Amino acid sequence: MDALDWTLLVAPFAAGLLVLATHVVLGIDVLRRGIIFIDLAIAQVAALGAVAASLTDPDAVFHDLPLGMGAQLAAALAAGAGALLLTWCERRWPDIQEALIGLVFVFAAAAGILLLAHHPHGGEHLRDLLAGQLLWVSWSALWPVALLYAVVLALWFGPAQRWPRVGFYLLFAVTVTASVQLVGVLLVFTSLIAPAVATRAFSGTRRIVAAYLVGATGYAAGLILSLYVDLPAGATVVCCLCLLALAGLAFFRPNAGGLYCSITNKSN
Repeated sequence: MDALDWTLLVAPFAAGLLVLATHVVLGIDVLRRGIIFIDLAIAQVAALGAVAASLTDPDAVFHDLPLGMGAQLAAALAAGAGALLLTWCERRWPDIQEALIGLVFVFAAAAGILLLAHHPHGGEHLRDLLAGQLLWVSWSALWPVALLYAVVLALWFGPAQRWPRVGFYLLFAVTVTASVQLVGVLLVFTSLIAPAVATRAFSGTRRIVAAYLVGATGYAAGLILSLYVDLPAGATVVCCLCLLALAGLAFFRPNAGGLYCSITNKSN
């Protein structure tokens, strides 16, 4: 333990808190709307756009993070197109929206595999897009994302509440695009859903605060464990967040006594 360099965890933990800043409130709304896998689908579409843009520059170092501005723009455009497609599908076939979201996800995932099938570093890049490189995130990569998230939060708690459905999808797509480049597809999904699931017994501001605490605990525990046991940081944090979600379901129940939470879940 004494030989480990714990300062390596400061920037990754800051990245986790940054992601949670937007994903907690978005995740609670996603859970309320019942479109659980929209974030996973849009994240995978954004990753597909980044892969396609990366392949157009063979001289670039393929697995360097963060990706260049061209790949960032391609990922944002792809995610925006995916958001518009899902909005149209919801209006056209609302009864099978979850199934269509699932098909968008698997199509984007399969298309990414096909694009990288003959690339010498394709396996590495797919793994990085899926699980991220959280432990090696740099401070320079956080500032642009922090500025973007500040704008997203200002819109979310302001005019976005009056936007039509497509506005929610597009704002969601912009947020997810930045998050995928920072922490990977799996952590994007888990950061959105796990804190919201763990705190479903709460409501209002108390739920948001509790969800932030759950998310921060999951990132801290996962990062410490990954450094101590020498495991991939992103996957370890995902597992910790999932376990905390299950613990929240077990210990925080509406209208229960003892160790359970007695707060009625008004938002669900």
